[in-house]
Amino acid sequence: MKVKLASTAGFCMGVRRAMELVLEEANRSEGPLYTFGPLIHNRQVMELLERKGIQTVNELEELSEGEIVIRAHGIPPHQRRLLKRSRLRIIDGTCPRVARVQAIIRYHTRKGLAAVIVGDREHPEVIGLMGHGEGPVSVINSVEEVAGLNDDLPYFMVAQTTQDEKIYHEITREMLKRFPGTKVFDTICDATHQRQEEVRALAHLVDAMVVVGGFHSGNTRRLAQIAKAEGLPTFHVETEKDLDPKNFSGMEVIGVTAGASTPNWMIKNVVKEIEIIQDPKRNAFLAWGKKIFKFLLLSNVVIGAGAASLSYATFILSGSTPKLPYPLLAFLYIYAMHVLNRFLDKGASAYNDPERAAFYDRHLFFLCLTGVAAISFALFLAYDRGKTSFFALCGFSFLGILYSVPLIPAQIQKKYPYAKIKDIPGSKTLSESLAWVAVISVLPRLDGEPWHWSVLIAISLIIFFLSYARSALFDILQFQGDLIVGKETLPLTIGIKKTSLIIKCALILAGCILVPGPFFHWMTPVSYPLLLCVLGIYLCLTAYEKQWIYPGLNLEALVECNFLLAGAVAVIWQIFQ
Repeated sequence: MKVKLASTAGFCMGVRRAMELVLEEANRSEGPLYTFGPLIHNRQVMELLERKGIQTVNELEELSEGEIVIRAHGIPPHQRRLLKRSRLRIIDGTCPRVARVQAIIRYHTRKGLAAVIVGDREHPEVIGLMGHGEGPVSVINSVEEVAGLNDDLPYFMVAQTTQDEKIYHEITREMLKRFPGTKVFDTICDATHQRQEEVRALAHLVDAMVVVGGFHSGNTRRLAQIAKAEGLPTFHVETEKDLDPKNFSGMEVIGVTAGASTPNWMIKNVVKEIEIIQDPKRNAFLAWGKKIFKFLLLSNVVIGAGAASLSYATFILSGSTPKLPYPLLAFLYIYAMHVLNRFLDKGASAYNDPERAAFYDRHLFFLCLTGVAAISFALFLAYDRGKTSFFALCGFSFLGILYSVPLIPAQIQKKYPYAKIKDIPGSKTLSESLAWVAVISVLPRLDGEPWHWSVLIAISLIIFFLSYARSALFDILQFQGDLIVGKETLPLTIGIKKTSLIIKCALILAGCILVPGPFFHWMTPVSYPLLLCVLGIYLCLTAYEKQWIYPGLNLEALVECNFLLAGAVAVIWQIFQ
């Protein structure tokens, strides 16, 4: 079944910020860590935080040490004063947009105006907002409730940040009609506006809407209400287990959106479950083709094929006659390292890539067997090329496996932050890129390939920049799961924006070598059509940044296809030369 996934689905800025604060602290702190009330309205996420030792508390008695996180919804001033009097270190996870509304209420009630908050009276955010009023504060949630307000007070209006925009505008019109001098503040956050508008837009393109998120989440419930108001069959689910295939009988396209407190792994699981619902009209050949490609992608065959394609392209780029053992070596080595390292370091897979994690669990024996067979065959091929190539590949393989193996005894690992190479911040991206350079560029040179040093350096840099951009982009896509398990990836170390900038710089540098390459005799003119690969990776990054496509297997496939494109360009160039 076809799924249209809303680009705005998942964590909003405020929730993501609160999650990052608490997880970063949990990953580096050894003392007790608490959240003052549930951090977000998502039962599964709260259970995850509990498994990491993060406790939710509503009372401060008997808490004498540790750190406490103020949730994204914010808290009233009197609760903040209680926190300050405790011995706990306070980490403020209040959403900046909520903090802005608190400041508006505080400022204008001090000026003598009465506050009207449009929202849910029992919602934690609204309870916190009410506490910031230093004068009369009223909470209403419908046009009819405007009639119950005191006629003698001057008013100003704010909205709960996740309020339904249409309802807020209706109440605003009624307020201005009855109290013409009312000051109105637009405090519904951009993320809420975008999600609600996207649901309304999707309503005309799908047969039904699935809204993913906590049953107690106000903003998630509102998304479901908006979808129903548009006349769509709407199903609010917390997990994929809440889906009933019978509900989608006779439907072809299902829209999926999610609340601001829904993590991406839950969204992915729901999308996956909907996609496997069988449509009687579905083209069987197309369905099998999609299954085969997904198998090749999840099993890392496509990654290996991309390395082989890039290896083949480097021969054409250097003006040499392609020697097929080297692309095959690249395929076997990259495939084996990805398979074996994923088993040595399962880490965040269940969170940032649940489909791949489930795939590895199902095909454990097959993948282990093919991984060992691939590296064994690669060593045999290298030995056949010469002892230098054999020992070099042995060294590359040893370093590749060593990446995920503890180098410090278990008894003293807690004293050292870097027990494995993978624990060093940013090491994953750099290690993968160097591995691609070693097997694609260096290994053929050890066998006596007649490449001039300038050619070798230029081609090595292109391979490095392209593979670095690929690895860093996947680190960005897997940011949420890596944060949960405390992986020290590049985006976690320097941030997503800086990582995106580094990717763009790497692609620009690759282009700066490819464009003048033929002029300086570093490479053949095939460098010009190979710029399509650079452009393709850049477009994938842009698609993620602009939210044109949701992080998942489709985006991963698009990234990997750029490396397959390199091989295709090289073959076509060779045919027509």
